[in-house]
Amino acid sequence: MKVLGIETSCDESSVALADADGVHANLVSSQIQLHDKFGGVVPELASRAHVRNLLPVIEAALEQSGTRLDEVDAVAATAGPGLIGAVLTGLTCAKALAWSLQCPFVGVHHIEAHILANSIDVPMQFPALALVVSGGHTELVLVRGPGDYQRLGVTRDDAVGETFDKTAKLMGLPYPGGPVIEGLARDGREGEVRLPRSLTTPGNLEFSFSGLKTAVRRHLESLGPAPTARQQADLARGLLDAVLDVLLMKTERALDQQPQVRGIYLAGGVAANGPLRERFAGLARERGLDFRPPRLAWCTDNAAMVAWTGRLQLLAGRVDGLNLPAFARGGIRSWAVDGSAAG
Repeated sequence: MKVLGIETSCDESSVALADADGVHANLVSSQIQLHDKFGGVVPELASRAHVRNLLPVIEAALEQSGTRLDEVDAVAATAGPGLIGAVLTGLTCAKALAWSLQCPFVGVHHIEAHILANSIDVPMQFPALALVVSGGHTELVLVRGPGDYQRLGVTRDDAVGETFDKTAKLMGLPYPGGPVIEGLARDGREGEVRLPRSLTTPGNLEFSFSGLKTAVRRHLESLGPAPTARQQADLARGLLDAVLDVLLMKTERALDQQPQVRGIYLAGGVAANGPLRERFAGLARERGLDFRPPRLAWCTDNAAMVAWTGRLQLLAGRVDGLNLPAFARGGIRSWAVDGSAAG
């Protein structure tokens, strides 16, 4: 079964082709330069860019994979969560393709796709614990198998990626903030800047990062109008350490509460963060758990994860109607139990 996947939940127009042998094309048209001057994604601009980009990216993906359009067996697209206008462009395009090809269509949950991207290259070990860390989401999910999920903890306010973007803007750094802060932090001194760790009470699996923005702002005010490069690096190190300490603490707590877990996995754009991957690898070694960091291309928003997840859903017997609505918000939902479709 060859599945064409479309991803437009935020500012990446992406199209991929996947089948039982893996992913054969995964093209991404990025909008970073479009939104950089605003310090973040402008929803209206993102939607209009998707409209311009999608058809050329579809044509390029088909050409790269050596696939004719009439050889596509099914179409999958992100149905949400995401920027509603952006989601609608990709979802509508996918429905139109499925209708014209008279082939099955399936809508994919964005967070589920990020999690199952870990199974594209190598099988995941279930039950698993997934830490989802992206621009819009931070949550811990117990994954019993494809389609069977339990959300254990979620951020009460800002997501990790959003926190990096907002604090980078305060520091006068470019968008997106995560890679820039990671780079600066390499030259920072450990412990020189100590920032708060929130919701650290025993047993709590929820996250809160909004206090970090306030702490960074106050620290910058204390430095004066022109902080030195060393001061910027120390602040970036303090920020990164504060975020990673909380992520690892909550992951360890979740493992203590879910002793049946066999593997831990990272999902989302922030999963590309080098220090986070290193600390997760160390945790996996200590606990004797499976952990293989996802390929960097599968961390940021991409259609490979959508095509792959859509294929798994279709193999389980799930097909959606062309009236499937887009949604901006909503937690990950189970659709299968013990390998059978649940609707």
